[in-house]
Amino acid sequence: MSIDRVREYLKDYGVADRIREFPVSSATVELAAAAIGCAPGRIAKTLSFLLGSDAVLVVAAGDARIDNAKYKAQFGAKAKMLTPEQVESMVGHAVGGVCPFAVHDGTAVYLDASLRRYETVFPAAGSSNSALELRLDELEACSRAKGWVDVCKVPDPA
Repeated sequence: MSIDRVREYLKDYGVADRIREFPVSSATVELAAAAIGCAPGRIAKTLSFLLGSDAVLVVAAGDARIDNAKYKAQFGAKAKMLTPEQVESMVGHAVGGVCPFAVHDGTAVYLDASLRRYETVFPAAGSSNSALELRLDELEACSRAKGWVDVCKVPDPA
């Protein structure tokens, strides 16, 4: 199971014991925020894109949306989401539990600037009913992120 791979992977970072499994689904931002009891923006959603023939993951705040112009400027191509079948085969996690941990070799992970509004965020942990709370520096280390990007827009705080 994907969550078992993630748990084993996160042991090396000393955070595996923080994985929380819920009796309800956390497969969407809204469901995860309700299960955890936090603002949707604090959910660190992992978006999966096809760039050339490779999978690229962008971890963004739950309330952020991809800005196509920013994405194209950053990656040199139009944002093209992976299909659910491609996500599982190329990344190694099923939709609903996609996270930036224990992904297949060659999958690049980037963190979006939209996350920087928060001290801690909640990425999934490989299943549709799990998450863990991480500081941004922990997320950066545990995800082996290639770097920070600014490819999203966030809602106005009005």
